[in-house]
Amino acid sequence: FPGILSNPKLVLVQRSLNVVMNQNVTLSCCSASGSPPVRYTLFKHSQQVSSLNRSDSTPALFTLTISSASDVGPYKCKAEHNTSSDGKYSNSLHFTLIEPISKPVLSSPTSHTTKGQNVTLSCFAENGSLPITYMFFKDKQSISPPKMMHEREAAVIFLFVNSSADSGTYKCKANNSFPNSVKYSRSFDFTLAEERSHSQALIISLGLILLLLVIGFALAIPFFIIPSYKASE
Repeated sequence: FPGILSNPKLVLVQRSLNVVMNQNVTLSCCSASGSPPVRYTLFKHSQQVSSLNRSDSTPALFTLTISSASDVGPYKCKAEHNTSSDGKYSNSLHFTLIEPISKPVLSSPTSHTTKGQNVTLSCFAENGSLPITYMFFKDKQSISPPKMMHEREAAVIFLFVNSSADSGTYKCKANNSFPNSVKYSRSFDFTLAEERSHSQALIISLGLILLLLVIGFALAIPFFIIPSYKASE
């Protein structure tokens, strides 16, 4: 008489539960106790996927291909003796389908700035599985710690423009759990408007005053200088 089966254990062989499209995965189902032979049946959403008979205590291995979002599960397996109608069910497994990240976009409300101004940089990847980690760079040097975003929103940093050196080339990168998923944005450059010095402002003011004097003198000639000249003749 066959020994009583324990609830089987369903585990993933080797790889992570994070999967990519068209990836092959192998599930192992096995009862720790119970006399063989044992029939193992794999289910997805309560629908039978496959069955295997084992005449010894070795696990039943089920190989699947994750070809669509509906293939992520949940999965369960059932162990039963051929002589018994009562089967035992395993724990459930659910895969997470991860998508590659799209090229992030680096942007700012303005591309023109002056010394002493605060500016905002935002980096956003439209597609890709969450969470997404962003980093900002200036001339290939990191200027911020990694920012992990768990929502579909941009990562933002604030910069204080203190000198012309702050108007260099900026980039950002984004990556997620998809293998080799690092993507870089296009470069972004600020144009730094040089502030006029006090001496430049003084020269411009003096020039305007001189111009007004010349115009005033030219306007005064017909009314004052020419009549007085004629009266002296």
